[in-house]
Amino acid sequence: MTKETILQQKYERDALLGKAYQPRLLDLPVSDYLQSSLIKLITGPRRAGKSVCALLILRDVNFAYLNFDDAQLLHQFNEDEVMQHLQEVYPNFQYLLLDEIQNLSGWELWVSKLYRRGINLVITGSNSKLLSSEMATTLTGRFLNIEILPFSLTEYLSYRNISQEDDTAAQKGKLLSAVDDYLHNGGFAETILTPSIIKTYLSSVYDSVLLKDIVNRFKIRRISELSNIASYLLANFTNPISFTNITQELGLPSKTTAQKFCGYLLQSYLFFFLPMYNNKLQLMQKAARKVYIVDNGLICAKAFQLSQNLGRLLENAVFIRLIQAGLNVEQSLFYYRSRNNKETDFVIRVGNKITELVQVCYDFSSPSVQKREVSAIVECAGELKCDNLTVVTWNEEQKIENNGLVINVMPFYKWKPIK
Repeated sequence: MTKETILQQKYERDALLGKAYQPRLLDLPVSDYLQSSLIKLITGPRRAGKSVCALLILRDVNFAYLNFDDAQLLHQFNEDEVMQHLQEVYPNFQYLLLDEIQNLSGWELWVSKLYRRGINLVITGSNSKLLSSEMATTLTGRFLNIEILPFSLTEYLSYRNISQEDDTAAQKGKLLSAVDDYLHNGGFAETILTPSIIKTYLSSVYDSVLLKDIVNRFKIRRISELSNIASYLLANFTNPISFTNITQELGLPSKTTAQKFCGYLLQSYLFFFLPMYNNKLQLMQKAARKVYIVDNGLICAKAFQLSQNLGRLLENAVFIRLIQAGLNVEQSLFYYRSRNNKETDFVIRVGNKITELVQVCYDFSSPSVQKREVSAIVECAGELKCDNLTVVTWNEEQKIENNGLVINVMPFYKWKPIK
């Protein structure tokens, strides 16, 4: 059965290789990446394009393929038998692609053995911290990690063949319409050209993450508690949350339950938890964290909303753009609240220096709104000693001088974070 399964997967691989794909915008020298003997680990949420990214990297070389999202392959898995059949199906292969490896029990020991045998490995998986921690424990310093998220706005527009130029009213109108679609529907590739399936498709992705990546993986029995926590986080995206509040509002047995289940949701790439910046680590860990979701489409597909929440949708999209730019929560990305309780949405730190403050404001046209947002970012800039200030808006663009500082106001479709 194993050889038949591998042959069937080869047909599937070849069919996938025959398709045209949107190139991903990765800061990645592919040739150097492939030539390295280090394991190439590609992580990200379900259906974000990890497998496609791996196929695009490997399409011009001789590589073997195993997809562990396949019950037949996992059933009575025998590593020696599998390697024998791989050599028969893919003679003299140069690389081995292991897709969704986290589904194989004890995978890290097998990968370690393959690495020692000199097999050049490319691995994909949907559980970021679990994969990285297990790889770090078993193969310290022997792997490169690439994170793949749903399409960025630039990739989304390219996929739809929409120019980012706004020189004419017609161009700008078409561009803003597409940006609005992205803001509401997100960047999962399968839904971009078929928006009618978004709710059904993304609901299925969301449920698969809960059931396959969390419930099955961690042998969770209290499924309703996990589901309730996820729904609570969805309803409170971009808001500060604490484990104490989650425990009290949902009637959980303990704060430990909330911490554990939120950790699983983080590991499976559904949610991110942004800490408040503080020079003192202990105080930073105690403060409430703001919650974000990996793609706006999941918000619109699963969250119960009485209004469109355009400001919150834009803030979530800005957060994801910062993550796509390579910034790491707790290392280089935070939010901040001043001594007077004025908030700046995002603080970017490089090394020990704060390099940029980013405020998000969907509609910046009102003088009272401008006064509020500018006052907040200027006050935070003074406390953090940062003079690079940005306000990301839906459509406004200008420069504002205040208290000796220049604030760059720009629309989301033009803004690029500074790393």
